[in-house]
Amino acid sequence: MPAEVREAQEVLSHKEEVLAQADEEVALRLARADEEVERRISESEVTKSAEVRGEQVIAQAQHEAERLLEEVQKEVEEKRLEGKRLASEQMDEADRYALEMLHKLEQQLDAFMGSVRSGIGTLERTSEEATTGGEDAPGPTF
Repeated sequence: MPAEVREAQEVLSHKEEVLAQADEEVALRLARADEEVERRISESEVTKSAEVRGEQVIAQAQHEAERLLEEVQKEVEEKRLEGKRLASEQMDEADRYALEMLHKLEQQLDAFMGSVRSGIGTLERTSEEATTGGEDAPGPTF
């Protein structure tokens, strides 16, 4: 076999090896690119899923906060009304007590007025007796 033919066969053989290596490298790069695409898609889906879940959690938290706020406002209003009712009852009780004390004071003042009138009457009678000559009359008795 002539040397030129051998060289041509070697070049062809080498060409086949280079093409095979190039095919392997292209296949490897395509596989890596596919893996990278899958990874990015997966990360993107995870990110989207996390965003959706985050929005759900935020919405749920806002709903719960609104519910709690309404519940607290309702309790505050109930306590306000209960306080108002108790204050009214206490005012009514204080008014009843004040009225009772005023009636007792009135009775005591009436008794004092009776004593004062009696004392005035006694003094006036004693004074009249002294001016009309009733020197033998006894003095005032209190």
